[in-house]
Amino acid sequence: MEFRLTDEQQQIQQMVRDFAAAEITPHVMEWDEAQHFPAETVAKLGELGLLGAIFPEQYGGAGLSYIDYVNILEELAAVESGIALTVAAHNSLAAGHIYLAGSEEQRMRWLPKLLSGEWLGCWGLTEPSSGSDASGMHTTAVRDGDAWVLNGTKNFITNASHAQIAVVLAITDRDDKKRGITAFAVEMDRPGIRAGKKENKLGMRTSDTAELVMEDCRVPDANRLGEVGEGFIGAMKVLDGGRISIAAISLGIARGAYDAARRYAVERVAFGKSISRFQAIEFMLADMATEIEAARLLTYRAAAMKDAGERTTLWSAMAKLHASEVAVRATEKGVQIFGGYGFIKEYPAEKYYRDVKLCTIGEGTSEIQRVVIARQVLEG
Repeated sequence: MEFRLTDEQQQIQQMVRDFAAAEITPHVMEWDEAQHFPAETVAKLGELGLLGAIFPEQYGGAGLSYIDYVNILEELAAVESGIALTVAAHNSLAAGHIYLAGSEEQRMRWLPKLLSGEWLGCWGLTEPSSGSDASGMHTTAVRDGDAWVLNGTKNFITNASHAQIAVVLAITDRDDKKRGITAFAVEMDRPGIRAGKKENKLGMRTSDTAELVMEDCRVPDANRLGEVGEGFIGAMKVLDGGRISIAAISLGIARGAYDAARRYAVERVAFGKSISRFQAIEFMLADMATEIEAARLLTYRAAAMKDAGERTTLWSAMAKLHASEVAVRATEKGVQIFGGYGFIKEYPAEKYYRDVKLCTIGEGTSEIQRVVIARQVLEG
């Protein structure tokens, strides 16, 4: 088993690292304070092929592996996790669902625009009354001739205010708990669909998070993704890849917090010597470094299985659970190492600390990951 990246993978990693340093780092605090969505920067990511990273070239994608994708998201998140989340929601969820469940005609209709960055996508599963429990969904799609009429509100939707297309999960048969949900691709310029309230968030503030509101939104049957009643099954498959994305973003945040804390510990002098020479600080840095590397290997394992076409439900959940909780611990230690400066916005520790918490919540809470893992290991 090979535990090193290929030369090509290292080059892609370095390209993203250089881009983040030049195009994102100078603006991080300004964008965070203003809760600014950097549309021009996202467009440049599209030009680099990062908005179509994991898709075949025949649809305009970059044809990269999931290992590459993990590295891309880690490098972005180490600098600005909100931008990494924008890329992840676009790739793994919106475009990912169209690629997974869409017909060839649907793929050719929408993917080239999405993968080039001409369009941005969002994915609508969560609702005010249904997060982890999708059976509490209220958004409906009612058949009307050769079309469907959608009504309902989704919330916590990444990219909703800036997307040109949304993948929406809606109830088509309320009596069928297992096969009563269907997926639709809905262009955002259709009458009856709009972005609602933009959320004012604790962290990842450069990422756009808003409601998605549908009021008698008429969608042709040609926009249905997959068979009627197969939407939830497709969504769970999409989330297997999406959870690898969150694991990768967690790695980036954790590494960013660790790098900042290590540099500060070396430079900071107390009692006549660098605080990095005090055992209490050494042990915190050692724990951070070890846990981050362990989480990276677990995430690579899930990504490698994804590349091999294997089912990743168990490993995606493990990677997401472990990496996100490692990242929470790493950012907390980072603030502690910075001491009083860790509480000040002029230093990076507090932002990593704010940003990271979403990773234990989004795309399935840590508690839901444990449920998924337990069922997989107990049921086989």
